[in-house]
Amino acid sequence: MLAPELLEVLGCPLEDARPPFSIETGYLVCSVCGFGFAIVDGIPHLLPDDAIDPGRLRELLHGT
Repeated sequence: MLAPELLEVLGCPLEDARPPFSIETGYLVCSVCGFGFAIVDGIPHLLPDDAIDPGRLRELLHGT
């Protein structure tokens, strides 16, 4: 789990305004574009190449 203080300073690397994330079952999810980034062993993978598109993220989170 990420510390709340860390979550407050992280922002989506795909958006110029660096909008905040929400946490959903092991992923950080951008509040604007909906792309997700995996949290592996407590470390968020925030490189643009690691971004998971919203459709694939829904499949991973909800199996749909």
